[in-house]
Amino acid sequence: MNILGIDFEDWFHPELIQKYISNEKHEPKVVNGIGKILELLRKHETQATFFVVGELLESNPELLDLILENDHEIAFHTMKHTRIDSPNFKEQFENEILIFKKLTNNKSKGFRAPSFSLNQSSSWLIDVLEKNDYLYDSSVVPAKTNMYGIPNADKKPYKITSKCLENNSTNGKIIEFPLLVTKFLGKKLPAGGGFYLRTLPTRIIENAIKSYEKNDIPGVFYIHSWELTPEFMPKIELSKKDSFITYHNLDKAFDRMEKLLEKFEFTSFKKYLKN
Repeated sequence: MNILGIDFEDWFHPELIQKYISNEKHEPKVVNGIGKILELLRKHETQATFFVVGELLESNPELLDLILENDHEIAFHTMKHTRIDSPNFKEQFENEILIFKKLTNNKSKGFRAPSFSLNQSSSWLIDVLEKNDYLYDSSVVPAKTNMYGIPNADKKPYKITSKCLENNSTNGKIIEFPLLVTKFLGKKLPAGGGFYLRTLPTRIIENAIKSYEKNDIPGVFYIHSWELTPEFMPKIELSKKDSFITYHNLDKAFDRMEKLLEKFEFTSFKKYLKN
């Protein structure tokens, strides 16, 4: 069984867009696509974990009921989609996790760092998750990119600690679910969704999932809410590189995700742990 996480963010949350827009308040638009996402999952009888940016629950509290009533799981993605390795973010995060606890009636037991920003400088996160009775994290990508990655990390789930991010620790209480990776042209690459779903040949991703299944490892996959609902995603003027990463094949993401849901079984982190 594979695992699907929906990184539920709005158009102004992606890191590469935040650099180009002011700090003034922005009107959420992607939240209007929640029905389309839920229908996709319902159609394929798939449960998923929604890693929600907390400020969207503040402005749209009905999201919580919609997610839970459809048998999906709610999890935490910070309050404003801030990289956890941002300077002096620890104290702010400790406050944010308490706010999210109230917003979700203590339903959240899982976390994913925006832009997969868990690394040696932000490893304090694991201690904060433990302190707040979280069960798992899914912020490690066992491949190196310009924005993230812990290339030597294990591919299968393991117990993580703030002192050991890469592999199993007997002292660990938090389960780390690393994202799907693959070999392509001799190089280890992320294959667990997002930009790579939109860019890599679909057969490469399918073969990666099959390889994990063969080895009895859950293929941990993610997709952004704005990738599934591009009709609500305004196109902002970015640099050529940032524009390519953000918008390339955006109109193909929904269909590619649907094909994976047709071919493979996915569930939420909560259901996976339960079973």
